[in-house]
Amino acid sequence: MSTDDRTVLLFGGKDATVDKARALGLRVVLIQHPERMSAHQADRADSVLVDDYTDWPTAQRLAEEALRKWRPDAIVSLTEAGLLPAARLAELHALPGMPPAEVVARLGDKWRMREHLARHPSLALPFGAVDREEDLRSFGERAGYPFIVKPRAGAAGLGVMRVSAARETRAVWGRVRELDGSRSDRKSRMFTLDGFFAEPMVPGPEFSVETFSFAGRHVVVAVTEKTVSDAHFAELGHAVPARIGPADHDRIAATVRAFLDAVGLADGPTHTELRLGPDGPVVIESHPRIGGGCINELVLSAYGIDLASHTIARPFRLLPELPDHPAPQAAACTLFIHRRPGVVTAVDGVQRLASRPEVLAAEVSVRPGDRVRPLRDNWDRLGLLAVTGPDTDTALTHCARLLDEELLLRTRPEEEPGD
Repeated sequence: MSTDDRTVLLFGGKDATVDKARALGLRVVLIQHPERMSAHQADRADSVLVDDYTDWPTAQRLAEEALRKWRPDAIVSLTEAGLLPAARLAELHALPGMPPAEVVARLGDKWRMREHLARHPSLALPFGAVDREEDLRSFGERAGYPFIVKPRAGAAGLGVMRVSAARETRAVWGRVRELDGSRSDRKSRMFTLDGFFAEPMVPGPEFSVETFSFAGRHVVVAVTEKTVSDAHFAELGHAVPARIGPADHDRIAATVRAFLDAVGLADGPTHTELRLGPDGPVVIESHPRIGGGCINELVLSAYGIDLASHTIARPFRLLPELPDHPAPQAAACTLFIHRRPGVVTAVDGVQRLASRPEVLAAEVSVRPGDRVRPLRDNWDRLGLLAVTGPDTDTALTHCARLLDEELLLRTRPEEEPGD
């Protein structure tokens, strides 16, 4: 069978996801959420079905229609909201392309992940349900302060809170009650916050590890350095390769490989977030997909490896397996854009930045008149700039300079009159 006779059923994704599948010679049937549909996808896909696939009966109906008409050879998702429905349907119809649904559900629900890791002492952390205010106080007494409260499932740091002292539990409990059961991330309604729990706050620098697994052989493609702040839960930047020594790299890689074995992930991409704590690496969470924030573009620029294309190609065996210990040929970084809260008064320079040869992506999501919120989580960021460079230091310095000198994005406090 030639690739022209092979069909992939994609659950969600960006314009580039469809383009990469087409570049591999595949026919593309796309099931897309109404909030993510674009004219480009409609033009490039062979067939498009649009509805809220985060609703399981809807996902089943859409998949049955696609299966009946197109008989796809694999089901693949590269987007958080599409992972579980795609995995459940792939399992139901005995099609390749996704990890087992049980593994996807285990990683998608951070409480379930912690329950599972409790069987693996070297990977376990204390954790506790937050069903009432008293649970916060008792966890603090048991595990110490500060600690973290987070939703069982969600995205972009929404609903993650730090509890630094017992006096903060009432305010945090109020926020938990406000968010619990909500279906909104302020930019879409594709994620539901349903249940909260507590776990210790691990001190130390934060990284993510980009891996691709081949029948249980876990290739650590890149360790991504993250820029974060103690003031909020919005990531401020990503950089590859991370500026760490060989010993720390090996410890991080060994921890992630042990984690993937423990949770039962044997094939496909993973994006695993961890902190390098005083006693070694500690896994915070993991996702059976490639990382966001242009991480795929960073890895492609620095390592020459397109994790998105490998994800789509894997069930068809269209690309060779990756070698262990790939070496970087360059570096790349993303810095996220943020401004003081208020109202946007001016935006300029984005297109000029995007046209520069070293720029991988330049995006701004606001325009004059839009409101800028206080920076709390990733949904509050205003855009990003991603660049490549010969080494990580150079890439980060150059990216910061371009944002400072070439991008105009002004805000004024809301109470002040307009210009």
